[in-house]
Amino acid sequence: QVHLVESGGGSVQTGGSLRLSCTASEDTPVTDSVMGWFRQSPGKQREGIADIERDGSTRYKQSLKGRFTISKDNSKNTLYLQMNNLRPEDTDTYYCAEELDGAAAAFYADYMFTHWGQGTQVTVSP
Repeated sequence: QVHLVESGGGSVQTGGSLRLSCTASEDTPVTDSVMGWFRQSPGKQREGIADIERDGSTRYKQSLKGRFTISKDNSKNTLYLQMNNLRPEDTDTYYCAEELDGAAAAFYADYMFTHWGQGTQVTVSP
């Protein structure tokens, strides 16, 4: 059974930084998956942030590129999202996701991802 466990969320002030982690279960290596980060607030549509391909290439939502960086550590089977210069509008629940069926996936199409983490809350105060 696939498990994605996010961590690293918390409360910061405007301009602060956080690094989110998403550790995948051992039987689902991140090297074999397209992985992505998303965020969502209650009552709002889920927003794609970035994804990272099996070969390590990355894609970003244009408005977030430059402040957010997606990466992965294959040896730790972990996905990361480094978030800098945070703003109150970045307050959300952040989710990682994984595509395990060998198909294509991208941050702008969340339906492509087959497995999801439980989410981690990020709160940015003014």
